[in-house]
This record gives sequence, structure tokens and C-alpha cells, in this order.
Amino acid sequence: MGADAKTAMKVDMTEAAAKRIARIVSNEDGKTALRVSVEGGGCSGFSYKFDLVDTRNDDDVAIERDGATVLIDDLSLVYMGGSVIDFVDDLMGQSFQIRNPNAVASCGCGTSFSI
Repeated sequence: MGADAKTAMKVDMTEAAAKRIARIVSNEDGKTALRVSVEGGGCSGFSYKFDLVDTRNDDDVAIERDGATVLIDDLSLVYMGGSVIDFVDDLMGQSFQIRNPNAVASCGCGTSFSI
């Protein structure tokens, strides 16, 4: 895999997301990471799923920052390459948001997208 392909498959997380993930995981007995996956469905074709997990699968890619770990399986990584996972706390509420350069459309709720 060339350098461009590796960069395209990379997913980053912001400092705000890392801090929030680390805090959530520390409050959940036995959980070690946040799993982010892409599933078919949602109002725009694909949707993101967030789960707290205690195990790492063989096909997982781990993104680590500031004591936080995000796991993404190989299949989901194909759809998320180049994305940034962020945590936003504003007047509309608190939520994890994924800025995905592959998405050509998204829904109003921010958890569904199409490619």
C-alpha cells in the first residue's frame, strides 16, 4: 500500500473527542475502548454506530490519543478513511461527530451519510 493509500485510510480524533472517550470509558467497568462502525441504513444510506467494548477484534484498527482508544474494523475503515472524530458541546447539545470527506450527503441528525 502506497503512502497516499495509507493516508486515505487513516482516521484521526480531536483532543475533545479523546478526552470525552477517556472519561466515558473510565466510568464503565471493564470497558476499554469506543468502537465506531459503519452500518447500512439510516436516512442517507449508511449510519455510524458507537459502542463501548472490552475486546479488540483481529481486524480492528486502533486510533489512540491522550489515553483514549477508538476501534474501527477493516470494513468500516473503507467508508471512514480520512475522517476526523470530534466531540462537540454546544447549544444544540453534546455529541460525537464524524467529519467524513467521503460523504457526499448527510442527514440533519449527523449520524447518517451517503457516498
